[in-house]
Amino acid sequence: MAAMTTDDKLVYMANQIADFFVAQGEARAVPGIANHIDQFWTARMRAQLLALSKRSDTRLVPLVSQALPLIARSTGEDV
Repeated sequence: MAAMTTDDKLVYMANQIADFFVAQGEARAVPGIANHIDQFWTARMRAQLLALSKRSDTRLVPLVSQALPLIARSTGEDV
């Protein structure tokens, strides 16, 4: 098995965060995911996640994808 790349690790971590919040329902999970990533990820990590989201093969779960505009708003970037 190949080692995970930095991109793979970011996707994995974002999806783990979504797994935690999924039980709260979409209305609470999406802002919860965005808030967690805004609070605990560096600006560089957030920017990298947003860049990755523009690719078609990122494997981000739907809740993370839905949180991306909130994350982008906090960083001043476009999704």
